[in-house]
Amino acid sequence: MLRDMPVREVMTTDVVSFTPDENVQDAMGRLVERGVDAGPVVDGAGHVVGMLSTGDLIVEEARLHFPTIVNFLGVNVTMPFSERKLDESIEKALGATVGEVMTAKPITCKPDDTIEDAATLMHDHDVSRLPVVDDEGALVGIIARGDIVRAVVAGIGDRDRSS
Repeated sequence: MLRDMPVREVMTTDVVSFTPDENVQDAMGRLVERGVDAGPVVDGAGHVVGMLSTGDLIVEEARLHFPTIVNFLGVNVTMPFSERKLDESIEKALGATVGEVMTAKPITCKPDDTIEDAATLMHDHDVSRLPVVDDEGALVGIIARGDIVRAVVAGIGDRDRSS
C-alpha cells in the first residue's frame, strides 16, 4: 500500500545543503541556481543542524516592521507586534551567515519512515520538506510535499492500469 512506502523510495538524494558559516548571499545564489526554496544546514560531520529557506533569506532583505506603540494613560502598549518577533526579525535581518538566519532544530525523518509518517510530520509542523537523516543524524536525503504528491499520483496511475 502506498502509505506504507518508505521515504527512501521517494526522497531526493542530491540535496542542496549549507554550512552554518556559509555566507548568506552565496547560499541564496545556490538556492536560485538549483531552483529550490530550502535546504538543510549541516555541520562538519554532516549532521543536520538547521534548515535554510527563502523565508529566512527574505527576512534579511525585508524592511523591518517595527511595532506601533500607543501611550494609554501613561502606559506604553505595543500593538500588535510581539517583542520576541521583533527581536527575531532584527537578528535575521542583521545575520551575515547561514547559521545566523537558519531555522534551528529542524523536523527530520528517517529513510525507513513511511510516506504517511512524513506527510503527518509536514502537516503537524507546517513545513513543506523534511531532511532525511540516518540513525546518527547525518543527512542522507530530503523529502518534499511534491515528492509525496508524485508518489500518490504514480500510485493512482499504477492502480488504474491494473484495473
